[in-house]
Formats: sequence, structure tokens, C-alpha cells
Amino acid sequence: MKEYIVQKGDTLHRVASAFKLSADTLIADNPWTATQPYLICGQLLYIRPSMDRKYVIQPEENARRIAKQFGVELDELRLANSGLAEYEFVEGKTITIPEDHQDQIVRLRGEYSYEDLKEDLGALARKYPFIEVGSIGTSVMGKDIPYIRMGQGTRKIHANASVHANEWLTTPCLLRFIEQYAQALSLTGEQGDGQLHDERREPAGTPQWVYGGSPQDFMEHTSLWVVPMVNPDGVELVQQGVLPTHPMYHELSKWNEGRADYRGWKANIRGVDLNDQFPAYWEEEVRRRGKTGPSRRDYAGPAPLSEPESRALADLTEREQFDMVLSIHSQGQEIYWNYRDLEPKESRDWALQLAAATGYRAVKLGGSDAGYKDWFIQRFGKPGFTVEVGLGVNPLPMRDYDDIAAEVGMLMTTVLSW
Repeated sequence: MKEYIVQKGDTLHRVASAFKLSADTLIADNPWTATQPYLICGQLLYIRPSMDRKYVIQPEENARRIAKQFGVELDELRLANSGLAEYEFVEGKTITIPEDHQDQIVRLRGEYSYEDLKEDLGALARKYPFIEVGSIGTSVMGKDIPYIRMGQGTRKIHANASVHANEWLTTPCLLRFIEQYAQALSLTGEQGDGQLHDERREPAGTPQWVYGGSPQDFMEHTSLWVVPMVNPDGVELVQQGVLPTHPMYHELSKWNEGRADYRGWKANIRGVDLNDQFPAYWEEEVRRRGKTGPSRRDYAGPAPLSEPESRALADLTEREQFDMVLSIHSQGQEIYWNYRDLEPKESRDWALQLAAATGYRAVKLGGSDAGYKDWFIQRFGKPGFTVEVGLGVNPLPMRDYDDIAAEVGMLMTTVLSW
């Protein structure tokens, strides 16, 4: 076995992914990893040889047919077997089959981190020049809070994710939709080079559809603003824990009630629940929650919009005057569409359409205030939705990513198709 020294930012799943192993395999070879919530820099891991998929070429098969059979791109198959020319894919030879969807920029390589987000946004902007990437502000710890903008239409739609730290799976689900739309636009030839990469793709200029919606119409009529990770400090805390060298180590340990495991943490790094921070009956929400100081969840802060993350989101919303907003959370497979009867009358019908598209339930919610959706409805009198994706316990398992990403895609396409 190889030896690997744990580096800053490593987690069990990230290391396993890097070496093309399952997390269970890594645990089996390093049993102590199951007894502590996080890896610690300097720890030694034993790594067995990669478990790449292998395949023996059958009679009358060629590289293109094998690629199609396994659902991978021909270029990916060639890259995984770089020593072979296409004519050398002959009967009886053993080859490596790459992972599915290697052509995708947005994919899980373990827990989806803030660093993954920055890397993927850069790659998306380089590949699709019509995507605008920027920052709406910075977090408590000074991290940029990125945004993505697509489209030039007058109708403005906003979606955000990872407001709660342990709901980080919502970030790659939302970004996957962005990539799918950008890819479809590029293949039409209206954006990008529209080049044909293999025989399974449509010729440039052919209209593309994503989840039954037309990206071309969307780009023409709508501007979509996405903030994929509102709470980057909290996401990092949930995924990596905190060491005694962290400047807030003692406070965080106290607010987490002595737990070494931060996977139940929803708040930002100062122990403030960002979705209880908005000036919509904030005082009533404070009384309802009963939290008087920083905590891993449900503390609304010392005042509305006291946190830089919630303030940045509110400032963006005030500046752009969106026509509709969606805040994507987990979990429950429910869609909340109302607020104190202040929502426009069409909100319920739209929520039912979203429910029909995703299989979720449209729910009229009461007894909740100070959320982003609540404030948006009260402040602007326009439709706002909170969507709880997936089912289970946060953080949702990574094996649910593909299914939830598809549901988010159907949700967003329905919104953009109105």
C-alpha cells in the first residue's frame, strides 16, 4: 500500500475520491478513521491500489462502441488509455473505463467545498464566456461570496443555496443546472463555438432542451442571478471541523456544546442562523426561537442583518429588484410559498406547478418569520419560495446528489419557462 499524509482541507471522502476508492474501502484500511469525526493534518493513511474499472475488449468492438456502451465520452476513454491509439483497441486487450461524466465541470470529489466552488466557477467562466462571475461581498472570515449571472432579459430571477452550513449539497445541485444550461446554449452555436466533439452530439445550431425547457428562450427573456454558497465559513466548518489553532476555536466549541463533530451546524461562523436574520417580524422570530446567544442553529443574531453574509444577500436583492426568488435548502421535499398573506395571489398556483415538476409538496407555512423568502415577499410583494430538497438528515448523503440535482434542474427550468 501507498502512504499518504493528510493535508489541510482533506476529508475522508475527498481523499478516497482522489485515489478512486470508496470511503468504506479507505476506512477498512485505516479503521481509526471511523473513530474520529475529521481527519487531522499530519495523520498517515494507507492507500491500496486504485479500483479503476477494467474491461476486456470483446470481438468486433471498437473504441466508439465501448464509449457508448459505458456512457462516457470517446475523448475520455482515449485519455484514460493514453498509450493506445484508436486502432489499437483490439479484441482481448484490457482497458480502463473512466468514471462517468468526466466532461462535467461540476461534480463531487468528496464533500463539495468552497475551494471546489471557486475552481468550478473559474472553469465555467472560461468555457462559457457568456457567464458572468463576481462577488456580492465577503463572509465573516473574509471569503468572497460568489455570484453567477446568465442572460440579458428584463425579467430577473434569483436563486441561492447553502444558507445553512450543513446543507452544502444544495450548492453543486444548483451549479449543475447552470452548467447544463450553459452547455446546451453552447451547442446551439448561439453562444460559444458550438463545435461538434463526437458523433453522439447534435450539430451546431440545433436547438437544445434541458428538462423540457429552452435555454435559448431563457437567455433572451430572463436574467438569472445565482448565489451558490451564501455561508462559506459555515460550510467549511461542517466539512472540516476546527483545530485549536483556529482564532475562534474556544467559542465554536462552546457554541457547539462541546461536540467535536460540527455536521449538525447550520449557522455562520459567529453562531448566527442566516435564515433568521432578515427584517420581517424579526423580533417575533427571536421570541419564538428563544435563543439569546450564538449557537449552532436558531440564533437570530443581535439585530437584523447583523451578519455580512445576510447583509450582502439583502443588498444584492435591493439593488437588482428581482421579480422572483428561490432559496434552496434541505431537506423535506417541500415548497413554501406564502408569508403572512402578503404574497401575490398567483404564488400558490406557481408553487403547485413547481410541485408537479419535482414531485414535492406545496405547503402553506405558518409560525415562521425573518427568513429570506419572508422578507422578500414582505418588502417587494413579489413571489418568493423556499424549497427543501431531498429527504433524510443533513448533511444529505452524497449518493443522493444525482437525484437531487435533477430535481433542482426541473425546479429551475419550470421557473424560467414561465
